[in-house]
Amino acid sequence: MSQSRDEVIVAASAAVAPPTTAAPAVAAVPKRVPEVATMTPKPPLGRGYRAPLMDRIAERVILVLATVAVLAIALIFIFVAKEAIPIFFEPEAQEEISGLLSLFVPHQWPGYEEAVYVWQPVGGTPKYNIVPLFVGTLKITFVGMVFAVPLAVLAAVFVSQYVSPRWRDVLKPAIELLASVPSVVLGFFALMLLATFVQDAFALTYRLNAIVAGIALGLAIAPVVFTVAEDAITSVPKHYEAAALALGARKHQVVLRVVLPAALPGIAAAIILGFGRAIGETMVVLMASGNAAVMEIFDPTTSARTVTATIASELGEVAQGDAHWRVLFLLGAMLFVVTFVLNRFAVVVVERLHKRLTAGGQQ
Repeated sequence: MSQSRDEVIVAASAAVAPPTTAAPAVAAVPKRVPEVATMTPKPPLGRGYRAPLMDRIAERVILVLATVAVLAIALIFIFVAKEAIPIFFEPEAQEEISGLLSLFVPHQWPGYEEAVYVWQPVGGTPKYNIVPLFVGTLKITFVGMVFAVPLAVLAAVFVSQYVSPRWRDVLKPAIELLASVPSVVLGFFALMLLATFVQDAFALTYRLNAIVAGIALGLAIAPVVFTVAEDAITSVPKHYEAAALALGARKHQVVLRVVLPAALPGIAAAIILGFGRAIGETMVVLMASGNAAVMEIFDPTTSARTVTATIASELGEVAQGDAHWRVLFLLGAMLFVVTFVLNRFAVVVVERLHKRLTAGGQQ
């Protein structure tokens, strides 16, 4: 039987076409379910880390020492206040000092034609007027600050700005080492050498006076002012100075107009701390001031007597609990308050200067 034309064409196409191969079977891979990370909750900040044993012991020791220091200061103030406060309530003590008002205002003592300021706790009529003591303290302190502050600040500028690092490592410890010199050594130096030199140089009547005591006091407080001022000047960012030099400023212009204004809060703190250190100094003024309670406010060439020297020289010679004893402790309490106020004043001054110089405290 003959094939039709369409069947012949289909057979020829099947013969020419390549054989088709079946695709290999792919094994089904099961999908992996992602594991959910189980994170343990972190402990609160500061509780998950356990410091080494030695660190914890050091922390406790520091805490104990700091607490003891604070308690010691508080107990000292309580003791001083306990001995001073009864003077305001004991009639016998007030009668001996001729009334509380005579401590602060002029009083006409027996044998005097007018009311005067006198500190003379021994004699027929004890005279307890504390104003000459504070006048002498401020007078000697003022002379000491006039001598010490320019010297210390200029030395701080010189060491921090003009000296090479090699010499700075030598000069700074050498100046700071002066703070370790005992005040009794400075007082002895002023008593034996400085007093004679000052009297001969200025033809003064009194060998021991406020000038001699002030210079010796300045030598005692200058290292304190230098250390704080030098640290404040060194802490000024270096890019301030670099920017000023890049604008064409000279070295002295950079120091006067950039570095010192930026370090002004620290320098002010140094001056105030030096002032508090000067008020509390004892041995230098005890040995070099003459210890005469002279009411000469504007004459530093006369002898003077300070609060600290009075307490140191008289406390061991009075009977415990009498009026003289109470007045000396009252002086100590007032000196304590003055020192505390000065420290707080230093903090306020530094904060205000810092805010003013940094545009409200933001740099």
